[in-house]
Amino acid sequence: MSHYDLYAIGNALVDSEYEVSDAQLQAMGVEKRHMTLIDAERRAALLAAVHGMHARRTGGGSAGNTVVALAQLGGKGFYSCRVADDELGAFYREDLVANGVATNLTHTKPPEGQTGICMVMVTPDAERSMSTFLGATAELDALSLHAKDIARSKIYYMEGYLAASPTGLDAALQGRAIAKEAGVALAVTLSDMSMINFCRPGLDAMVGDGLDYLFCNEEEAQTWCGSQDLATITATVSKLARVVCLTRSAKGCLVLEGGQQTEVPAAQVKAVDTNGAGDMFAGAFLYAVTQGHSHAQAAWLGNQAAGRVVSQYGNRLNAAAMADIQKAFTHYLG
Repeated sequence: MSHYDLYAIGNALVDSEYEVSDAQLQAMGVEKRHMTLIDAERRAALLAAVHGMHARRTGGGSAGNTVVALAQLGGKGFYSCRVADDELGAFYREDLVANGVATNLTHTKPPEGQTGICMVMVTPDAERSMSTFLGATAELDALSLHAKDIARSKIYYMEGYLAASPTGLDAALQGRAIAKEAGVALAVTLSDMSMINFCRPGLDAMVGDGLDYLFCNEEEAQTWCGSQDLATITATVSKLARVVCLTRSAKGCLVLEGGQQTEVPAAQVKAVDTNGAGDMFAGAFLYAVTQGHSHAQAAWLGNQAAGRVVSQYGNRLNAAAMADIQKAFTHYLG
C-alpha cells in the first residue's frame, strides 16, 4: 500500500520576488522569461540593484512548489532537497513542515554554507525572470534520498532544473531507478527553456525509456522539438510519456494520451505574475490523479489552481485559496 501520493526531488530555494519595469530588468542585465544560474558575486550585484525595493519571501523551488500544492489540497507528499545550516535553511524546512510535507531535512543536520535563493523579477506584463543562486542545493546528492519512501509512493517526480547539477541529476536518476523497480509511476517537468538549451542530456536521462507523466509549457515544447508547429510538437512529445500535459497559458491545457488529445480550457483570470504557474498546475494535477480522478478532471483542477496563482503576486497560494479551489472542484465533479 502506498504511503505517499507524491515523492519529489528538486532544488530547495527561497524565493525573493520583486516588481520591476522592463527598463530596470534590462539595466540589471537579467534575461527576460528565463531562469539564469548566478554565482555569489552576481547575487551580490543583483541584491545591490534591488536594495530598498519591497520583496516577498516564500519557500520556492519548482518541485517544492508542486509538492506543497499537492499537500495543501489534501495529498501526502515527501520532498528530498538540500539546504544549509542558516536562517534561510531553517525557514525552508519549517515551511515544508507547516504545509504538511515530509522531508529528509527533518532527519539530518544541514551542512554549513548558504541556502539557495531565487531572485524573481516580475515585469508589468506578468512575466517572471529568475536569477538563481544554488548555494547548498548545488551539492544535492543521493544521501538526500529515502529509498523506502520512494518505493512506497504512487508517483516519483523529478524537477528538470536538476539537469544542471551533476550530483543532483545523479540523485534524481538513482531515485528513478528505485521507483521504477518498485513499480512507482515516473513524472518529470521540463522546467525551463534554458534547461533544454543547455542541459538537454540530463533531461534526456530523466525521460529515459519513457515516463508516466510529463509536464511542459508550449514554449518549452517548442524548444524541445525545434518547431512551432503544434501538430509536430504533440506528435513528438507524446512519445516521451504515457500522459503529457502541454500547458498553453490562456489557451488552457492539452492532455496527450494514447494518440488522443483532450483540450481543457484555462481559468478566466487576469495574470499579474506567472511565477509558479507550471508548478501549481503539476501539483494540482498529480493530487487529482492520485485520488482517482481522470486526467481531464485533473487538468481542470490544474488549470484552476494555476489561474488562481497567476492572478496574484507570489508562487504559492494560502490555505483559504486552496479551500476555494477544492470547493470548485467538488462542484465541477458534480
